[in-house]
Amino acid sequence: MSVPVLVLALSAACCLGFGFVLQQNAARRAPLSDFLSVRLLIDLVKVPRWLGGIALMVAGMALGAAALGQGELSLVEPLLATNLLFALALSRRQTRQPLGRQGWAGLLLLGGGVTAFIVAGQPQGGGATAGPVRQWLIMGAMIGLALLLTARGKRSRLSSGPVLLALAAGLLYGVQDALTRVSGQTFSEGGLTGLLTGWQPYAVVALGVAGLVLVQSAFETASLRASLPALTAAQPLAGIVCGVGFLGDRLRTDTMALAWESAGLLAVVAGIVLLGLHPAMPQGSATPVPAARLRTQ
Repeated sequence: MSVPVLVLALSAACCLGFGFVLQQNAARRAPLSDFLSVRLLIDLVKVPRWLGGIALMVAGMALGAAALGQGELSLVEPLLATNLLFALALSRRQTRQPLGRQGWAGLLLLGGGVTAFIVAGQPQGGGATAGPVRQWLIMGAMIGLALLLTARGKRSRLSSGPVLLALAAGLLYGVQDALTRVSGQTFSEGGLTGLLTGWQPYAVVALGVAGLVLVQSAFETASLRASLPALTAAQPLAGIVCGVGFLGDRLRTDTMALAWESAGLLAVVAGIVLLGLHPAMPQGSATPVPAARLRTQ
């Protein structure tokens, strides 16, 4: 793993983690009538704290795209999952909660799991890129599952809904990362003209907007504890599936490597859950407020 990819991916994770906390701080005060509506973004765009969170998120996505331009999706995605560590750091500062055994256990599981997956799998590019049929099947499965989760989440928005919406957003962001990498390759080969004449960059924007509405709706109706772990776990898993499935990423497939890769991913998910449920994560409240008051917060 090259140092520039490591630095870019961890910098992206830092920006994303800080940005998610600021976004949730603002979104939890949005009117519930905006749930799963573009009106939610229209209301939130008037909130300085949310704009700061979005600016950090955009910076994180740009840094992540730069990392994807130099490294494989299956390598970058697990590193981006460490955004939860940075989110916890900012949340601890806000809530004054100690890290404790749960925090240390989550930190060790997440960091150790990422390390185990990367060391055992040794992600490499250069494999044969799958044809359009396989590509559309994998992306269609991810997007279709996201739609099902969204439909279910809409019906149970104040119970399991936020978790389902966050899972859906994570799946969309994983596909978005895959298409971001494809767009970067297209730009390198065909320049701006080649990029703009392809469908991938427009799909990247569409998936980003859809994911943003889902994430803000999840943040609006539940605490960061309920939504961020699901989002953080789903995105790298979806990205790895896309990377190996149709982008030509290669992982070691001998028995020992597969065992360590599986154990690493399980440890990552367990660490994400422990950190996401840490008392330091702000609980928030889905208390509806008038849009006029929201603008001043």
